[in-house]
Amino acid sequence: MELTVWRTFVTVCRLGSLSAAAAELHHTQSAVSRQIAGLERQLGVTLVERHPRGVRPTPAGEVFRRHAKVTLDEADRAVRAVREVQDGVVDRLLAIGATPSLAAGIVPEAVRNLLERGGSHRWSLLPGLSAALHHRVADGDLDIAVVTDTPPGLPHDPRVDRRFLGLDAMAVVLPTGHPRAGRGPVHIRALAGETWAEDNDGSAALLRRHAARAGVDARIDLAAADLPGKLALVATGHAVALVPGILTGTLRTDVVPVPLVDPPTRGIYAITPRRDPHPSAALLRDLLAGAFGSLHTT
Repeated sequence: MELTVWRTFVTVCRLGSLSAAAAELHHTQSAVSRQIAGLERQLGVTLVERHPRGVRPTPAGEVFRRHAKVTLDEADRAVRAVREVQDGVVDRLLAIGATPSLAAGIVPEAVRNLLERGGSHRWSLLPGLSAALHHRVADGDLDIAVVTDTPPGLPHDPRVDRRFLGLDAMAVVLPTGHPRAGRGPVHIRALAGETWAEDNDGSAALLRRHAARAGVDARIDLAAADLPGKLALVATGHAVALVPGILTGTLRTDVVPVPLVDPPTRGIYAITPRRDPHPSAALLRDLLAGAFGSLHTT
């Protein structure tokens, strides 16, 4: 069985569409169909079933998809490892993942310090949500990820090492003309009548828990696609919002971050794979801890 056909099958399952897989892989749709049919003949089982909105794997197909993805990931890592060897010296890319707030906060500073101490490094940065980044570290696609335990939290996974970097206190961000802007810490009860905007389920869960502890409701009526969208809703006076404390010094000038009384917090962690760790991952983890600590002492 050729890995090319396996990759086609995994892509079809991920996209749920033969035509979308064909476009991504630069094949014709008929070629994709032939590859899937040939794979089914080899295995002697039906791997996908068609439905009005596309295709999905059968139970047997889902089992094969999981094993095929592991094999393909290993093959990709093997190719990358070979290509990274030049003249007998491994110049290994340091693949970093981070949640959006941390990618805009402590990660750039820590990487700068790494480059200053360790010389030239090839590195990449992938923003994402904590759960997705955790899986990519466990699968070996990332060498280190900086994540949070925002609900639903981080899983216990023997494939990764996890280091606690510190607690980040959330803050509320208000429009510049808001009566509470610039007046110091505010209690959530004083904002009970406000419209809130949120951009992800984890932050919304933190807000609801914090409000419930104070005996009030947080009315989350507006949804944003990302943090810039959430801040735009605040800046234009449509809502108030919860933001990571780590970002309060980097926000746009037409919003005002205000500390909350007894704020909700989230733990910040660096996670690394236990298998085949990158030689620079441990130092970067130490530098991340230092960057987080310095941010909270200045």
